Amino acid sequence: MRLSFPGLSFKRLGLLCVLFVPAVRCFSLDRESFSITRYELAAQVDPEQHRLAVRGTVTLRNDAQVPQKIAVLQVSSSLEWRSLRAGEKIVQFVRQPYASDIDHTGALSEAVVTLPQEIAPGTTIELNIAYEGLILADATRLTRIGTPEDAAKNTDWDQISSSFSAVRGAGYVAWYPIATEVANLSEGDSLFATLARWKRRERGASMELTIENPALVEDQTPLLLVCTGKGSQGDSKQGNSGRCSYDDIAQTPSFALANYSVIDRPSITVFNLPGHNVAAEAYGAAAEKTAPLIAEWFGPSRRKARIADLLDSQSAPFESGPFLFAPLTNADSLRAGLAVAHQLAHGSFDSPRPWISEGLAHFAQALYMEREKGRPAALDYMALHRSLLSEDENPSSRQPADDSRSSLVATADEEFYRSKAMYVWWMLRDLVGDDALKKALAAYRPADDNDPSYMPRLISAQTQRDLGWFFDNWVYRDVGLPEFKVESAFARKVGENEFIVTVTIDNIGSAGAEVPLIVKSARGAVTRRLEVRAKSKAVLRIGTPEAPQEVVVNDGSVPESNVSNNAFKVVMSDLGK
Repeated sequence: MRLSFPGLSFKRLGLLCVLFVPAVRCFSLDRESFSITRYELAAQVDPEQHRLAVRGTVTLRNDAQVPQKIAVLQVSSSLEWRSLRAGEKIVQFVRQPYASDIDHTGALSEAVVTLPQEIAPGTTIELNIAYEGLILADATRLTRIGTPEDAAKNTDWDQISSSFSAVRGAGYVAWYPIATEVANLSEGDSLFATLARWKRRERGASMELTIENPALVEDQTPLLLVCTGKGSQGDSKQGNSGRCSYDDIAQTPSFALANYSVIDRPSITVFNLPGHNVAAEAYGAAAEKTAPLIAEWFGPSRRKARIADLLDSQSAPFESGPFLFAPLTNADSLRAGLAVAHQLAHGSFDSPRPWISEGLAHFAQALYMEREKGRPAALDYMALHRSLLSEDENPSSRQPADDSRSSLVATADEEFYRSKAMYVWWMLRDLVGDDALKKALAAYRPADDNDPSYMPRLISAQTQRDLGWFFDNWVYRDVGLPEFKVESAFARKVGENEFIVTVTIDNIGSAGAEVPLIVKSARGAVTRRLEVRAKSKAVLRIGTPEAPQEVVVNDGSVPESNVSNNAFKVVMSDLGK
């Protein structure tokens, strides 16, 4: 924010800054001028004292267009910066609190660092860092915006404690250094937009992490370290240490230290707390049963799925790629199958784009439901997401100027890149067919996805149909949802056991789609598909073997803003009497 003071020159204003306030507050800090490209951290976890102490190095790259001499590093407000060095040289830094809901405490401990020399655009500097403090259960950021305390604690369950330790990364607990502008839960999608922007900047950043529990005494039960990255899960009585690697920091580095038992299957590893072994076995069995379906659609597993138990049965699940934190208190096979289908899909298919990675993982759950219970059950499952999506897409609540929700390819809104994307993948399947979509997915290479049109081009290459209108309505832009209305349905008898129904469908919504059209009779139904563009009408003639009674547009596979006008009683024409 720029401030102007009548009668004061910039030189005088600068003098006032020196005299009366800390210098760092007198200049506009560009907190996102540097990105961190590599972390090499050694963390000590002391569950009895709730403490975390971290030492290591970070590599900073200047992403700005001009040389920079000031860098910002942030960790949770419950942690305190101890030292910063560039090589053997101690660098000056100013500690200050910074309000931000990117951490569960609602604030960050910020170090404003004066670097030894200006860093040119595109070049890097390595800093040695040290910080430590407590990580306690804290839901401040949620309770202060009115979230009920129980719900807030079930969402922000991160903590280090003697009974159970589990800590997620940026967006929950900034236990490793980050650098972002303010994120505020009370300001719409501010948190999600800030987090998405940080993930884009940090894409490809790596982390090498060693975690130790040096406070473990000889007569204690050895704990098991579990981390969301690649690496070992240690159960050493000499220190419960382990090493974890992350090829992409955007996968939210997280860890847990608990009295876990292990269920290991070819496609999944399940870490369960005492008393939860039955549920753990159910998840393992569900994974083995579901793995062939996932491989058929998304290819062989590249990363093994893993699930780690949570202490509180009410805790909200959290995923990071193929890793899932979830309370394992329910052994229901269908519920387990839905969970593992999602994680196995992440293990087989990777993309830097949320609408692809998360959308396909949710699509995998619908595929699982279809295999287990049939298409109607899959559509019923998808319908659980439809009400929130319809609410989000309501014209009165949509904000076209909000860049975070401008399209599936750019959105930071979880409801969009999970629920809406799931519907988009299902509709694409209906448009091009199973085989064509599977071939497109098999051709996908994450490293080549440098353009929003990359995946749409792969899909279009597998069909002769023009899909440009579909991608424009559903992927490249956020134009809202369709709304189909059966405007008329007339039938006439044309043979002994043959009727022709003429149906007119009006799409008064702002997005087009190919939608199922079902003609129902006393003993069955005939289904056809009809493409209806936005703000347009389409007519279809359907033959039936017996007198039609009702026409229904949409079987639930296309999300709509209003489904109250989807059915129409068929009118028999005079010629048919």
